[in-house]
Amino acid sequence: MREIVWGLLAFFVRAIDFVLDIVLFASRLRELARIWTGGDKMIEMPATVKILTPAAQRALAEAERRNHFLCLPRR
Repeated sequence: MREIVWGLLAFFVRAIDFVLDIVLFASRLRELARIWTGGDKMIEMPATVKILTPAAQRALAEAERRNHFLCLPRR
C-alpha cells in the first residue's frame, strides 16, 4: 500500500513540475521575443472598441458602398 501512495505522490509531483516547466518556457519565450524585436514592453490590445468619428463612419460607409472594402463575409 505504501508503494502505491508514494507512486501517486511522485506522479503528482512530476506532473506539477512538468506544468511549471511549460509556464517557465512560455515566459522565457516572451522575454526572448521582447529582446529580439527590441521592444521595451509587450503591447496589449485594449479590450474596448474605439468609437469612430462621424467623418470616419461616413468614409467607411462610402467605401463599403463602392465595394472597395475588403471582401469580408457580411453578417
